Amino acid sequence: MSSWLDAARPETAPAETSRFRPAIHFTAKDTWLNDPNGLVFHDGLYHLFFQNNPYGNVWGNMSWGHATSHDLLHWTEQPVAIACDETEDIFSGSVVVDHGNTSGFGTPDSPALVAIYTSAYKAASEHSGTQAQSLAYSTDAGMTWWKYDGNPVLTRNSAHFRDPKVFRYEGEQGACWVMVAVEAQHQKVVLYRSDDLKSWDSLSEFGPANADSGEWECPDLFPLPVDGDPENIKWVLIVNVNPGAVAGGSGGQYFIGQFDGEHFVPDAGSLAVPGGVSALGDSAEAATALQQCLWLDWGRDCYASVSFSNVPDGRRIIIGWMNNWDYANHLPTTPWRSSMTLAREVRLTAINGSARLIQQPVLDTPGAMGDRAAAHEQMRSGNFELEDAAFQLPDAETGSAQVIEAEIQPGDAARVAFHLFENGGSAGTVLSYNTDTAELILDRRRSGYTGFHEKFASADSAPLVLEEDGLKLRIVVDHCSVEVFAQDGKVVLTDLVFPDQGNVANRLTVEGGRATIRTLTVTTLR
Repeated sequence: MSSWLDAARPETAPAETSRFRPAIHFTAKDTWLNDPNGLVFHDGLYHLFFQNNPYGNVWGNMSWGHATSHDLLHWTEQPVAIACDETEDIFSGSVVVDHGNTSGFGTPDSPALVAIYTSAYKAASEHSGTQAQSLAYSTDAGMTWWKYDGNPVLTRNSAHFRDPKVFRYEGEQGACWVMVAVEAQHQKVVLYRSDDLKSWDSLSEFGPANADSGEWECPDLFPLPVDGDPENIKWVLIVNVNPGAVAGGSGGQYFIGQFDGEHFVPDAGSLAVPGGVSALGDSAEAATALQQCLWLDWGRDCYASVSFSNVPDGRRIIIGWMNNWDYANHLPTTPWRSSMTLAREVRLTAINGSARLIQQPVLDTPGAMGDRAAAHEQMRSGNFELEDAAFQLPDAETGSAQVIEAEIQPGDAARVAFHLFENGGSAGTVLSYNTDTAELILDRRRSGYTGFHEKFASADSAPLVLEEDGLKLRIVVDHCSVEVFAQDGKVVLTDLVFPDQGNVANRLTVEGGRATIRTLTVTTLR
């Protein structure tokens, strides 16, 4: 390892970190991972490729790792799919099922899986110093991959042209492949088209807009019906940004608009700052504008979210990297480092006349919540009041995640809070709703082991104005993470936490008045 990799390791860490390994989130066995890549459903399996260092647990030697799952909760790690070599690192990209055999890598009856990835060229390459798009293909359902001899298939002679997401577009002029990639340091999404995945023509550009203070990365573009109406289709453009996200460091924003096969045109309602927040400088106006951007997640630890291709029934499912570049190389785990978020199904719904994304964790696939061997209801309660009081919840269990679901009418209470991973009523992670400020806050400043990096301890908030039905929460608590889906997924917060040994207690508190707990269930999942 080079000296900078050694320097990236945390100076101190808990003596035993296996307790942090998640029960239902993917981690590599003993190496580093970051961005999810090449998400695809094929022949009954979900394939998760990912940025991976096969030789260590900090960033470097970028290759595509590989894992498979039947249910998006339980993953089997496979051998490295596409490895770096002396000429290139294998940066992020996507995978498509070439049903029409447009590339010629497979046959019409047995289509190839085709990976479109970024070649980050090294000194030994004639393309040294540039990033360009290349192909690899598999004819055995994603288990063995071959690099295309004609790589790269698309270059701009740029050092920061990366992260291609490719999809099949059906338009009035027929079908073609469309690529969305980024010029990362110019905060631009660049679009291309192809008939065969090998030859590409430029279509258009988008950006900068909204959050643009850092590099743009890992774009995605896909259509969704608004509230299930097939006559009202909108296109969603996801653009991840690092740094400059709403909670600090890296995060994911999105735009809603139309795509005609050539240009993406955002709706006016999804443009907080058409020219980009960075034009406002370091000002209160810029901070306000950042809050008005559309965010996939208001927490610190959801980045590089992209969607699966080829999923049945038109479902759109995304996964993100559950980490933040502010402290990613320093997480206090060994030998593995980093995990993925839960898979989340995304839909569009109309909110105050504008289409917005909602997200829910995928917990209902066969073998997950529907499997009695995997899920166990710890508690079911409801229809009671709390006034300046606490209600004890079941403890966290080793080897299981907890799903806490609640519907609460805050009444005249000032604060409703879930205290997670406590020990004797002290410390822990706190998820609270403040009725005066109409904010949902996930506070990990006293969550346990936070001293491994100065930027880790945080209290992350999202604006949340309640309607008549009150506060609705779905909280997924794993051994080192809290994912919050509020108001049926209209607001999402994700944070890593590293609880102290023995901190397993959970409770609900109401402060400053009386609240009605309409429903409250706790389920374990393993």
